Amino acid sequence: MASAAVAGCGTNTAGTSLSGSAAVPNPSATSASAKPGARPPVPGPTVAAPSAACVTEVYGRMTLAQRVGQLFLVGLSQDVAGPVTTAALEQYHFGSLLLGADTSEGVSALAAATAHMQSLATPAITGGARFFVAANQEGGQIQALTGPGFSVMPSALTQGSWPVTTLRQQAQQWGDQLRAAGVNLDLAPVMDVVPPGTASTNAPIGQLDREFGFDPTTNGTHGAAFITGMAAAGIATTAKHFPGLGRVMGNTDFTSGVVDSVTTPDDPYLGSFRDAITAGAPFVMVALATYTKIDPNRLAVFSPIMMGLLRAKLGFGGVIMSDDLGQAAAVASVPTAQRAIDFLSAGGDMVTSQTLAPAEAMASAVLAKAAADPSFAALVDSAAMRVLSAKQAYGLLPC
Repeated sequence: MASAAVAGCGTNTAGTSLSGSAAVPNPSATSASAKPGARPPVPGPTVAAPSAACVTEVYGRMTLAQRVGQLFLVGLSQDVAGPVTTAALEQYHFGSLLLGADTSEGVSALAAATAHMQSLATPAITGGARFFVAANQEGGQIQALTGPGFSVMPSALTQGSWPVTTLRQQAQQWGDQLRAAGVNLDLAPVMDVVPPGTASTNAPIGQLDREFGFDPTTNGTHGAAFITGMAAAGIATTAKHFPGLGRVMGNTDFTSGVVDSVTTPDDPYLGSFRDAITAGAPFVMVALATYTKIDPNRLAVFSPIMMGLLRAKLGFGGVIMSDDLGQAAAVASVPTAQRAIDFLSAGGDMVTSQTLAPAEAMASAVLAKAAADPSFAALVDSAAMRVLSAKQAYGLLPC
């Protein structure tokens, strides 16, 4: 990954096969119908249909600790699962891994490392559910994986100047490369809309050319093309950073108190996220900023109002992922152990931690609260089921 934190917004320059069941539209879009006069829906990708019986079977044989572990995407500093990581997996049962350092070793070398990672997805550690192995592979300054076998990806701003058919084809090729390297989850695309003329003052997105364009339509159609192209290669994607970091100044990785005082629940700038959901993005990442016209009292990642907007108004039925709760400056004032509890209590599903130690503290706290609080345990169970459903759709469950 980057030298800077880039789970969602930073500054740095084949996985598993699909199951053999019939191909159907990705189920992450549940009711994202457009308003009258809005853009027509973008066709969704085809991935394996989640089998409710399989998900229930795997979930049913998991311990509470293993279910909690499924709710974590944890960074590996050297992109290998060494003794320290292995011990952590055995103790905390983490269910998804994030390649946390930039690598230029290329596809073949990375494939060997990710194959070793997947060998650790045993019945004792993960209940047999294989890992989502994730990377930040957007393009431009945010391309974590380079070297032999990986194309040099241009910035999203350049991608946004291409016809959508071209971008879809290119995204499928980039996805094929990820899959060959054993990566099955891309923490991309960025769906945030940067208003025209403001890119130079927008640290997390505009200054790094991470936007496809400067309006919801360009961002939405091109983000959807990226998502469908990746899905055609068997790669899950993450639409980020809901409800958008295009109107803020500070980068939440390095700055606390980042505020958006413009975006509303009915904002046209949310249209790009609606397009991503309609296109079948299985994950949506929630930002670490505060949106005063939606929920002035909490960071988006801790806001049940924000989660309700994403679920009820935009119709997202997939996995809600946090931006980095491990080391981002935006959450530094929140006790580490409390961060995951607050995110899950708000309605989130998967906690991102770019480093191991905070993930261990958060997992311990979540497990303790779930064991003592039946209502919180129910939230954990629901989130685990959504994660397992996503894994089933991408061929990661043993049935």
